[in-house]
Formats: sequence, C-alpha cells, structure tokens
Amino acid sequence: MSFGEPERFGERWRPRVGARTVAAAACVVLGLGLIGGAATGSWLTGDNGADGAQNAFGTARALWHSVPVDDLFPPTVQGTGAGPGGADRTWTRIAVARDSGCAHAFDPLLHEALAPVGCQRLLRATYTDATQTYVTTVGLLFTKADPAAMSALAARFRDEHLDSRADLMPRPYAAAGTVAAGFGDRQRASWTVSVLTDAPVVAYAVSGWADGRTVDTPQPAADAVRSGTTTAPAQAGLGNEAQGLADRVERRLRKTVGTATEKPS
Repeated sequence: MSFGEPERFGERWRPRVGARTVAAAACVVLGLGLIGGAATGSWLTGDNGADGAQNAFGTARALWHSVPVDDLFPPTVQGTGAGPGGADRTWTRIAVARDSGCAHAFDPLLHEALAPVGCQRLLRATYTDATQTYVTTVGLLFTKADPAAMSALAARFRDEHLDSRADLMPRPYAAAGTVAAGFGDRQRASWTVSVLTDAPVVAYAVSGWADGRTVDTPQPAADAVRSGTTTAPAQAGLGNEAQGLADRVERRLRKTVGTATEKPS
C-alpha cells in the first residue's frame, strides 16, 4: 500500500517525502495494524457477534457424541433446596437411553411444535429419588437450528404458553428391570420444557410415581411448584422433581458448552 501522492506514470517526477510525511505514514500503518490485530483477535476468540454465536452453537451441537454421558447425566444429582419447601433432593440415575432420533419421544403436537428447529439427536436418562417413590425422565434434544431459529421457537413457547399445555408433553423413558419399568404416558404427572437460546438444545423433564399409578390431570411443573397448590402432583412434589432435575441438567450442559468453547490464553 502507498501513502502520500503516488508516482505519476510517464514522468520522472516524484514527490518529496519529508520527516513529517514519514511519521504520519508510520502512524497510519500502526493504526491499521492495531485495528487489524483487534479484528483478528476477535475472530479467533469467537467474540464478533453473530459469528461468535454461530461458533458456540456449532460446538454445542457436537456435544451429544463428544462428551461422556456422565458429564451430561451424572450418576447422582444433588438437588439442594430443590424439593417442596426448600427441602433437599438426591436423584440417582437408573437408566440411560441410547442416543436416537425424536420419533415417538414427544406427544404429536409437541413433536409438531419442535419441528421447525429439527432433530439432530436426542439424549435421555431416567432418575429416581432417594426413596424410590418418584421417577423422572430428563432429556436433551440437540436441534439443527441456528440462534435465530432457537430464539423464534423460545418466543413462540413463551407467547403461546406451549410449555403448559397437557397435549404437548415429552414422553418418559421406561427401562425394563428398574423402578421406572411402568413409567408410561398415562403415568406422567408433571413436566417442564425449556427452549434454550444460547445453545441449539431443548431441555425437558417429565415425572411420575414409581408405583405406576395413572394420572388423570397432569400439571406443568411451573404451576405445581407454586406455594398453596393442592393438586396431587403438587402435593407429592412431582413438579419439584421435574423442575429440579431439568434445571440441574441444563446447568451442567451450559457449563460443558462453556468449557468446550474456551480458548487457551
């Protein structure tokens, strides 16, 4: 790149380059170097807005096959203050489903509502409480969506209250030979669905009694955990089971994504 007046073609005349011109040129070069360096550093660290978000999404999307199952669904989950009235909970993992597609994992209308973000892979695990009274399936749906699509879906769930409709529920994972063997659709008592906007993931949990009793009126966890609610799922703390486990698995996912996207200093 040239600075100052360029050489004139066809002539032998050249401009005089004094000390001030040289100094000014050096400042311009230095300034451009600093700007370029800052831009390059931002690009390398993924801090340049939309591109950074896309990079983080790409990293998160690959976690389903690159992270050990225990990192996403630990064998034991501590739920300090997660029970009714702030009681502590401890959940033990009793089954992990093979990673799969999303067919038959959700009620039909929920499957339809989630269709715009696509299904990359579905991970699920089922837990029981310390007394083996309750069972809860928690799931992580890794989508094919970009940040804009995830934000749009989250806005739709929020504005249309899709996460509180009993005809849009995730289905449990019932594992033979465990206390969750009888945990089917009719045993669902409470549930929660969370559409993340900082990762291409939909996190959810659904809970029920371990004795296989049916539930005529399931209740969304957000309603069941409210003080003074007298429904059977609320009084049994099944809303707390679903909400507590979903929250903690979601936190672990975010922590794992953060670790995976860190760059060495």
